[in-house]
Amino acid sequence: MDAKTQEKTKSPHWFITKAVAVPILLGTVLLMVPLASRSGQWTDPLTALFMATSAMCVTGHTVIDLGSHFSVFGQLVLLGLVQLGGLGFMTLATACLVLLGRRLSIQSELTLTASLGGEEANQFRRLLYRTVGFTFAAEGVGALILMSRLILEHGFTAGRALYYGIFHAVNAFCNAGFSLFPDNLIAVRDDKIFILTMGVLIIMGGLGFLVINEFSVFKFWRENRLTRGHLSLHARIVVLATVALIMAGWLGFALLEWNKTLAPLCVADKLNCALFQSITPRTAGFNVVDMAQTHAATRFVTMLLMFIGGSPGSAAGGIKTTTAVVLLYTLLAIVRGKRETIFKSRTISVRVVEEALSVFLLGIVVVGGIYGLLLVSEESALVAAQFTSEALLFETISAFGTVGLSTGILPGLTVMGKLLIIIGMFIGRVGPLTMVLVVGLKDTRQLIRFPEEGVNIG
Repeated sequence: MDAKTQEKTKSPHWFITKAVAVPILLGTVLLMVPLASRSGQWTDPLTALFMATSAMCVTGHTVIDLGSHFSVFGQLVLLGLVQLGGLGFMTLATACLVLLGRRLSIQSELTLTASLGGEEANQFRRLLYRTVGFTFAAEGVGALILMSRLILEHGFTAGRALYYGIFHAVNAFCNAGFSLFPDNLIAVRDDKIFILTMGVLIIMGGLGFLVINEFSVFKFWRENRLTRGHLSLHARIVVLATVALIMAGWLGFALLEWNKTLAPLCVADKLNCALFQSITPRTAGFNVVDMAQTHAATRFVTMLLMFIGGSPGSAAGGIKTTTAVVLLYTLLAIVRGKRETIFKSRTISVRVVEEALSVFLLGIVVVGGIYGLLLVSEESALVAAQFTSEALLFETISAFGTVGLSTGILPGLTVMGKLLIIIGMFIGRVGPLTMVLVVGLKDTRQLIRFPEEGVNIG
């Protein structure tokens, strides 16, 4: 192997890709063995690969009923992959190295800090400890609340309630959508505390560890600005975008589904479920209504929320909230004839704009490419009206956004169709971050400048 090839394989984006791919392959093998299924039979490789990818990419897409097909061992394998994918394979591995007192290379610290959304490598260890600690604390508290609700309101035994509580809390915080209930969360949608707890965990997992770290040291109650602290522009963008998207989705879902999928519920449960269905596309994949029965307009709004996703350095997928905000304000600046992108009296650098544009274009290309191939691979099902092209687009965006919301057509896809969804989930997990690393870490000096020439646009 030459020096150039060695340097390429050691680059941060290749390291991240391998860090996600290796656990997927290992998980596939573990899910195939008879011990992982309730029937004691081997699970076919495609199903195992699909489920392992969905878990490691914290998506939640399923082609089988998780609760009835997999044994406790198989379910724990999926839960482990979800935790690994949500908290981050690199974060967990580095936590072990730090606890063992081993040093990190500068390249490793830069790579891992970038995966968490930070910029200064010397702050990595403190951020790492807080990230791991907050993750397990949030999941633990959430599991206890869910456990208590399952015991008090749903008649679960203590052991079963604890297992269900942990499983759903980890999936919620890691923004995966796996559920042990046959109909996801529809059976417990009238339990307001259960649904709200899941929603809060999803939001915390989708904010990003850098933002959570900032809030942990931000003393908002103090009047003195020097002792109160300061929130970075990144944190302010994330919070504002998160609130705006949740509120807009809440209003849209309530208005569109009030007399349809939400019709059987009382007013309080309608509002609660509408709020949850606005939170879950960011990018958890749990559902309290049957998405196949919703209005087409509702699914369109959901697709937009899934494509945007959560925030950088979080367990969520999508192009990220900061990407959407940066591109929106760049567009506004261009319309107003300004040369710089301004947000809250701060200029956003050209490099950040380039990163945002790269991630957005990656999303468009991946979604468009996979959707186009699905139209070919699933042509016979489309002709037979087994499902619609809109449903294929919904599943494609859900896969790229690592959401897991589904209209229920995944089990009916061809082998090629399932492989395309697997590819979509994998790219959706590693693509945006690796694209940012490729654009942000490369600084190739252009020694030769060619003459400019105009091109007509529009």
